Amino acid sequence: MNKVLLIGEQCDDIFIYGDTPRLSPEGPAPVFIPKREVYNGGMGMNVFNNLSAFKIDVEFLHQKNPITKTRHIHDSSNTLLLRIDEEKDIDNIGNDLSHINYWDYEMVVVSDYNKGFLTEEDIAYIAYKHPNVICDTKKKLGDWCRDLRFIKLNRSEFENNKEFIEQTDWILEKLIITLDKDGCMYNGTSYPTEQVEIMDISGAGDTFVAGFVKMFIDTEDIPKSIQFANRCSAQVVQRRGVTTIDYENL
Repeated sequence: MNKVLLIGEQCDDIFIYGDTPRLSPEGPAPVFIPKREVYNGGMGMNVFNNLSAFKIDVEFLHQKNPITKTRHIHDSSNTLLLRIDEEKDIDNIGNDLSHINYWDYEMVVVSDYNKGFLTEEDIAYIAYKHPNVICDTKKKLGDWCRDLRFIKLNRSEFENNKEFIEQTDWILEKLIITLDKDGCMYNGTSYPTEQVEIMDISGAGDTFVAGFVKMFIDTEDIPKSIQFANRCSAQVVQRRGVTTIDYENL
């Protein structure tokens, strides 16, 4: 069985579905009547769940203090009405990184939501210790990225880092840029995705990373890995909430 080290933050994703039959008389807001709740592991835990669905042996290092994302959803239209994020005092990974035997793993995945668990120096150290690190990060890019093998960004993250990217020649071959319904861009090449009806994009980027890692471990073929990751993302966005890949039906 393939073995992967996953490092990053995790959260509890809570989806509360309900009706909004009327506006509140107290102000311009709907009255929300909850009907049902769905709980999922989110952020790095979503990556973990998807890697596990591919029968990959995953060791996951994450923060101890909880992070919760609670979404209130209009049930019939699947419209997001409100998201409440709760987090405090996120612990840093500290000295744990120095005790890892990195060569036990075929790849290292960094799921960095920039909550304080990992610093730029921490990620640079991880990349120095292993040649195949893919980092999905919310941080501003910088020289700390130099030893990473792959950096996964979404469209808005790419735009926010455009100035640094345009001034840095070594980073281009590392960037995998997901573009929602337009697929993915890597090293100047566009990889389109299947056009599907999108129900929910929550967690789709985590699924993309897991799919890419699965196929790259199997083939070491970057285009094939991107195309497979696109298919994985296209599957999960057709469902509500944060969901795990159905590998048998890809």
